[in-house]
Amino acid sequence: MTLKLGRHHFPDDATLMMAIVNRTPDSFYDKGATWAEDKAFDRVAQVVEQGAEIVDIGGIKAAPGEHIDEDEEKRRVVDFVARVRAAYPSLVISVDTWRASVGRAVCEAGADVLNDAWGGADPGLVDVAAEYDAAIICTHTGGATPRTRPYRVEYDDVVRSAIADTVAYAYRAVAAGVDRRSVVIDPAHDFGKNTFHSLELTHRLGEMVETGWPVLVSLSNKDFVGESLDLPVGSRLTGTLAATAVCALAGARIYRVHEVVETRQTVDMVNTIAGRRMPARAIRGLQ
Repeated sequence: MTLKLGRHHFPDDATLMMAIVNRTPDSFYDKGATWAEDKAFDRVAQVVEQGAEIVDIGGIKAAPGEHIDEDEEKRRVVDFVARVRAAYPSLVISVDTWRASVGRAVCEAGADVLNDAWGGADPGLVDVAAEYDAAIICTHTGGATPRTRPYRVEYDDVVRSAIADTVAYAYRAVAAGVDRRSVVIDPAHDFGKNTFHSLELTHRLGEMVETGWPVLVSLSNKDFVGESLDLPVGSRLTGTLAATAVCALAGARIYRVHEVVETRQTVDMVNTIAGRRMPARAIRGLQ
């Protein structure tokens, strides 16, 4: 099925890189390296050059911290979205927000995708996506409150829970008027989950793919990688790419990443092995 992300269309065999651009002073990975607007814009230029089809702009870190109200979140992202839209008309712009009011403001500024990392905490977000013909990312958090860490969370079957919740969210979005081609589901590794839950979701990601909804994975430098290998943030690239390869083999479509080039090469190699993609060059033994 063609994937429609706002004004942009992609064939059903396309895999897409979604590069993370944090407009926060306290992000877990880059520690505020793109907090200044010009630094964030430089990051956009860099990932576009590296081949990212999507940028995901966020104004609030996921972890607990300073309270950021709606007005402050808008100050961080709305004008920046407009600047990126003007500079890169062919780029897909996603905004990581769970708030309908922020979603409306960024769609007015030119955003194509609303990346709801908190699983429908604001039920009005789907109505905004429908009104602006935007795409929406439907995540699974087990009902977690935004910006809270999981504590002794239990699931009878985390994969079945992720499928049930994200598919229900997807159908709710379609019922609200979002184009069926513009709905993506995401198991949301680490969100409302412990490391064992995230590992199980990775191992069984094919079950989410089998629902027929395009699947996004956000694996980059996550704690489940760090805890699996006992490595700090900044040393998790190899583990991230291993998890990426497993998800690529299962058929994930969109990869939310810090490292665009390395992830693209991993996904392309896996899909070439799987027979979904031809080698870029194949002359060995032929001349």
